[in-house]
Amino acid sequence: MNTNKKSVPQIRAHKANETNPPIAMVTAYDAPTARIADAAGVDIILVGDSLGMVVLGYEDTLSVTVRDMAYHTKAVSRTEPAALIVTDLPWLSYHTGVKDAIKNAAKLIRAGAEAVKLEGGANRIEIIRALIDAEIPVMGHLGLTPQSIHTFGGFSVQAKTRDAAKKLLDDALAIEEAGVFSVVIEAVPNVVAAKVTQLLHIPTIGIGAGPNCDGQVLVFHDLLGLTFGHRPKFVRQYGSLGELGIKGLEGYVHDVKMKAFPSADEGYHVGHGEFDDWNF
Repeated sequence: MNTNKKSVPQIRAHKANETNPPIAMVTAYDAPTARIADAAGVDIILVGDSLGMVVLGYEDTLSVTVRDMAYHTKAVSRTEPAALIVTDLPWLSYHTGVKDAIKNAAKLIRAGAEAVKLEGGANRIEIIRALIDAEIPVMGHLGLTPQSIHTFGGFSVQAKTRDAAKKLLDDALAIEEAGVFSVVIEAVPNVVAAKVTQLLHIPTIGIGAGPNCDGQVLVFHDLLGLTFGHRPKFVRQYGSLGELGIKGLEGYVHDVKMKAFPSADEGYHVGHGEFDDWNF
């Protein structure tokens, strides 16, 4: 048993201050990424529906299914990380009512998740309470909620006006009261995220929400340079694995074409004379 295993109660109680450093959360979608994330010491691994974009090649998260999420959660959970495993409930897996939400969340828990994450505020109170009554811990998600991309008209910053910021704050307080153990705040002005963090008793985890949240989350592939094309301004790239991978593969292709790979030492051999009189 891993004695350093992170738990939901530990995360719920973790407000960043002079003695508590912020929570570090990162996405992972399979065994290799989970092992790397856990070895680096992250507190939470999020099996995010962002896998639709960075792993499966979709334009957004809306095509991701519960089956997809369960499949990738199983791969992550097999590594038995010390980090807490949280899995996204994908689009339409909880929007159609309590019964569907519990059934779909249970599939993710049975796949190895230790909590689920869902998007929305006061409109999700009934769902949140029902999941918690079913002994399924819930992480919230406010601000830019990617499953609402068509409602928002794209991936745009939220809560930029006083009224919008007040609604986000009200939603945060409502889902805290409903029982979520933490909440992701995505793509909102720094001052708004700081106010939410100040007023909530549960930790906030920011992504594009400034430095004053109780934790931060980024997508594994974004921060290590494994995505191509546009990179949001809030993504700090800590590695260039994509470039390294291309360079390495170019070397492999070159050696194959030039018959420099494999060498004699990279093959298997038999005893002297074993096949001297070998005929078909």
